[in-house]
Amino acid sequence: MSGWRTLSGTAVALPQANIDTDQLIPARFMSQPRANGYGSFLLHDARQDDPDHPLNRHLDAKVLVTRRNFGTGSSREAAVYALSDFGIRAVLAPSFGDIFAANAVNNGVLPAKVDAQIIENTINRMGEGAHVVTLSLDACMATIGNADIPFTLDPMWQRKLMNGWDDIDLTQQHAPEIAEFRAARWAAHPWAMPRQKTPHSARQD
Repeated sequence: MSGWRTLSGTAVALPQANIDTDQLIPARFMSQPRANGYGSFLLHDARQDDPDHPLNRHLDAKVLVTRRNFGTGSSREAAVYALSDFGIRAVLAPSFGDIFAANAVNNGVLPAKVDAQIIENTINRMGEGAHVVTLSLDACMATIGNADIPFTLDPMWQRKLMNGWDDIDLTQQHAPEIAEFRAARWAAHPWAMPRQKTPHSARQD
């Protein structure tokens, strides 16, 4: 996964609250091979029921501006795959499902938490059109049209997105400290550590 610090593209408003993971990708599509991409399944039922759905009109959207409780419900990581494979790199909303937000960061998608009133003002201003957006992870700021939209983001998630790290990558950044702790622990409490196998002991096992 590659990291990113800035983003430019198209933003669209999705004026709906409580878009859960089952709406983002219905369960019946989750047996499909990921190699084919999940983008066509994103919000499948809503888009099928409404040909004028914002994501049917703006297939180049990179940023969604939407209402509270985005990504709640089940923990299915496929919901993030659908967003990512469609081309969505950031979602601006007042609140997110906790597991969804963590999954999003691990897949390079920004869950940007924005004040609820600012979201409402932005959705009203955007209407049904597509708008140019620029977004800076360093400044935690999105600009849509002439409006600056500040957002909050956990500093650890900010590092992961900027560097393209998942949880394993993040742990590996602390390898020296982990080795130092293990050595100190071994010296102080050798009886509590797993027995290290030697070629001789391995033969006995």
